[in-house]
Amino acid sequence: MLFNSLHFLIFCPTVILLYFLLPFRFRWVLLLTSSCYFYMAFIPAYILILAFTIVLDYGLGRFIESTNNPSQKRKLLILSLVSNFGILFVFKYWNFAISEWNAVFALSKLQIPYLEIILPIGLSFHTFQSVAYIIEVYYGKIKAETHLGYYWVYVMFFPQLVAGPIERAQNLMRQFHEKHSFLYENLELGLKWVVYGFFMKLFVADRLAIFSDEVYKNFSLHSGKHLLIGTYFFSIQIYCDFAGYSLIARGVSKIMGIDLMKNFDRPYFAQSLTEFWAKWHISLTSWFRDYLYIPLGGNRKGTVFTYRNLLIVFVLSGLWHGANWTFIIWGFLNGMYLVLEKLIGFQKINLRWFGVRFVYAFLLLNFIALTWVFFRAPSVDVAIAILQKIGGWEKGMELALIPGFQKKAGIFVILLFLLTELIYPYWEKAKKSKFVYLDYVFLSMLFILILTGGVFDGATFIYFQF
Repeated sequence: MLFNSLHFLIFCPTVILLYFLLPFRFRWVLLLTSSCYFYMAFIPAYILILAFTIVLDYGLGRFIESTNNPSQKRKLLILSLVSNFGILFVFKYWNFAISEWNAVFALSKLQIPYLEIILPIGLSFHTFQSVAYIIEVYYGKIKAETHLGYYWVYVMFFPQLVAGPIERAQNLMRQFHEKHSFLYENLELGLKWVVYGFFMKLFVADRLAIFSDEVYKNFSLHSGKHLLIGTYFFSIQIYCDFAGYSLIARGVSKIMGIDLMKNFDRPYFAQSLTEFWAKWHISLTSWFRDYLYIPLGGNRKGTVFTYRNLLIVFVLSGLWHGANWTFIIWGFLNGMYLVLEKLIGFQKINLRWFGVRFVYAFLLLNFIALTWVFFRAPSVDVAIAILQKIGGWEKGMELALIPGFQKKAGIFVILLFLLTELIYPYWEKAKKSKFVYLDYVFLSMLFILILTGGVFDGATFIYFQF
């Protein structure tokens, strides 16, 4: 079920209304059934995969906590990790691995057939959420959940089920055990997040997608200039698409009194790549930091190992996004740039001069935009061809009327969006006062922009594929 669908606009208010009408002891049942219904709106049979991992991890968590044998604990942890990552590998990476194997042994009889399967929506998200729970139980940082229903809700909570944020049990699980009363301030803040999320998705991301999808789909016909513009558009599109989803998820949860973590913090206003990645997909970057970077040694084993650990994290982060060499290269490039920042001691450079800050910000934003080419392109060859056309500023066909109009519309949308990004933090924190009418003016403006300029074609969210 898509957030930007009539189905959801009926489903969500109904669930919230029932949530506050039901006695507290029955609320977990409502959240569980509604979350299952939400997920089954995509491919019903795939809920069996979730059910298997949920029951398995619930049981393993209980066993890990109950045993005092370190060796037994370790075996149970390994069983959970192998099960979770094994399922993820089969559905997401098996055909990629087989294609590489078959390419290496193309002239031999060692060919392996592909699996005719579809990747379950959001599999990477709830795999990482389940793994985080098991690891925290293993190290004794949280108690294993004793109620299967509550654990099931933790893994399948519908607002963040298919595209995050990737929550930790110590934050989310306990909230399902707490009774939440209806509060007007939660409704007010939650609606702000929901409205701004829909603005980011419908008015910005889906509007920019019309032009960026066109030039990337027919890249060989378009000029380097238009490919560069399409790449800039995609940079904003993917941010608004994903951050918009996260805001809607946070808003819906907040109305019910449940707090999800902040997943984006205006990353394109960052002054370094280090800061960018501290503000982009925060739940994933913190997951890799806590469960991979730090266990590898973090920055505790010297400079060389620190850089090695950063590259490992970013390459695997790229691979997390998709089974394609384009994602691996995208992750590697970001990791290398981050290493370069640390090598030159960027954080120690004095950036008080506006000119220096401006030049570096310009270079940084262009680097981020150009690495998105690998993220967006279907193959490495296509990504390289696009970059070559951009670099050579090659000419292409004249834009048709509709794409030409969408280019101008996209530029206008980006400028308007950047203005709203500057205003949004103040609006988000605004409380009732003598200037409360300004609060309503901004809300009304967003509604008008969504209704008049939004794209209502039911476009899926980009991160659903991960």
